[in-house]
Amino acid sequence: MDNQKRVESLKRRYGRNVAPAKRRGPMGGPGHGRQHGKGGMPKNSRETIRRLLSYLNGYKLHMGLAFFCVIVNTVATLTGSYMLRPIINKYIAPMDGSRGSVGGLAASLVFMAAIYFIGVIANYAQSRVMLTVAQNALQKIRDELFTKMQKLPVRFYDTNNNGDLMSRFTNDVDTVGQMLSSTLVQLFSGALSIVGTLALMIYTNIWLTLVTIFMIPLMMKAGGYVAGKSQKYFSAQQTSLGAVNGYIEETISGQKVVKVFCHEDIAEEEFEILNEDLRDNMIKAQFFGGMMGPVMSNLSQLNYTLTAAIGGLLCVLRGFDVGGLTVFLNFSRQFSRPINEISMQISNVFSALAGAERVFAVMDEEPEPVDDGDAAVLNPMKGYVELKDVTFGYNPDKTILKDISLYAKPGQKIAFVGSTGAGKTTITNLLNRFYDIQSGSITIDGVNIRHINRDNLRQNIAMVLQDTHLFTGTVMENIRYGRLEATDEEVIQAAKTASAYSFIMRLPHGFDTVLEGDGANLSQGQRQLLNIARAAISKAPILILDEATSSVDTRTEKHIEHGMDRLMADRTTFVIAHRLSTVRNANAIMVLENGEIIERGDHDDLLAQKGRYYELYTGVKELD
Repeated sequence: MDNQKRVESLKRRYGRNVAPAKRRGPMGGPGHGRQHGKGGMPKNSRETIRRLLSYLNGYKLHMGLAFFCVIVNTVATLTGSYMLRPIINKYIAPMDGSRGSVGGLAASLVFMAAIYFIGVIANYAQSRVMLTVAQNALQKIRDELFTKMQKLPVRFYDTNNNGDLMSRFTNDVDTVGQMLSSTLVQLFSGALSIVGTLALMIYTNIWLTLVTIFMIPLMMKAGGYVAGKSQKYFSAQQTSLGAVNGYIEETISGQKVVKVFCHEDIAEEEFEILNEDLRDNMIKAQFFGGMMGPVMSNLSQLNYTLTAAIGGLLCVLRGFDVGGLTVFLNFSRQFSRPINEISMQISNVFSALAGAERVFAVMDEEPEPVDDGDAAVLNPMKGYVELKDVTFGYNPDKTILKDISLYAKPGQKIAFVGSTGAGKTTITNLLNRFYDIQSGSITIDGVNIRHINRDNLRQNIAMVLQDTHLFTGTVMENIRYGRLEATDEEVIQAAKTASAYSFIMRLPHGFDTVLEGDGANLSQGQRQLLNIARAAISKAPILILDEATSSVDTRTEKHIEHGMDRLMADRTTFVIAHRLSTVRNANAIMVLENGEIIERGDHDDLLAQKGRYYELYTGVKELD
């Protein structure tokens, strides 16, 4: 595979413009499919700008004040500049040949300084106001983005890279903030300066103004060319940055796996490929963005030279006043400055639009469907669960579960065993309505889960997953996450139920010990015990254990089994296990293959059948 193809392959994996993913993970379930849209111009700049400006609607008075300050600053700057004409003509080089007045010159200079000072104050005021407005708008964008992400379905997180999503929260939002805080005002200020300067230039000398106007099309054409290139490469830069962030996040979180399989060199090589791609795009973006200034500056110098030459001839041949020529040359330079600034700000606009489009792409994702207006709230939920002829596929064209039917009631333990990819975890995802089935029905206490309030449903299902996740905070807070209103005594009892109490008390500060980085200061087994304690405190009538004891040693597992028996006493429990010894006491064991239940019964019945379960349990045929 040549280097360019490798770059595109890595970018598809680690960064993308959010869109419904096509790729599926192992067992046909959701995988980390990362697709990356081709870099280019924002698809709909006008709509993106409209949406960005909508975040400023609540600050119209502030914006009005800021723009008024811009007007004051611009008028002060232009007025102060024009005052040079009467000062030169009256006090420095009088037209009638008389000597100027030092006192009059000093008074005029003081007055001109006062005008400039007013402009400085106005400029300071608009900067403060716009900074406040921009940060408030960014706060709203971040709040809206974070709130939307809480409402997105699990499918979204299964099919998007965490690092790329983080890049949207940081880099992309920051570029938007830069545009809102400074670029908008500078564009308005530049446009106002151009209009005001042009008006004073016409008033000062129409012929010299025509020379300047003649240069405008050349400046605009050059600026437009550079701006077009900048827009393309700034969009590519943002996307490459997302890909790099995605790769870094995944590699750091999977560093143990990288080291175990000695993939350090490959990781470095792949990162270098992505980093080089980011470097190339950033060089192109920054080059064309930075080239705007020199190009416009050189054209400005050319305009200044022509104006000075022709103006000098007018002074000699047509009696044009020296003060007028001085002011006009100053205006000529001022006239090109806002054009130059506007051209340079275009790069920031394109970068911000590219970032905003990526942010809005997440905001426009379809959230979880809203509950029906008459969605039931089962309080209390008893835990009678029935699956009837359930068929499901993550993709409509690939079925994962086929006609699954089972029944479970409170106090029962239902176990799922089978090869990897058979559909065991998929069933638990369906119980939580992380995904909706294509056909059949799932009912709890006789009510179809499609007609149960989603929050009510999930509050009544406790899960202990194979992949543990702990939050930054104390041990007490992490266990209480399962039920926030739980008392300290209930938290301690939950820890005892999960056989976690003894190791917690050996920690430096017991239940007040602060966990770091997803519980990095604990062993894998200890993290799992805390997850079990979190489920124990929830008091949910339905319990799902997905390889809950896979990360603990055999001795600890024995302790946990006693606690789990107490935990499952009056609950409907679904267990996914590869250690078949952990499901021997299950009321019913479902053996799945290729999405179908091929055997069901208790441990003794299934051994007597000498079928697939018998093969797995006795080791005649190892579990895949």
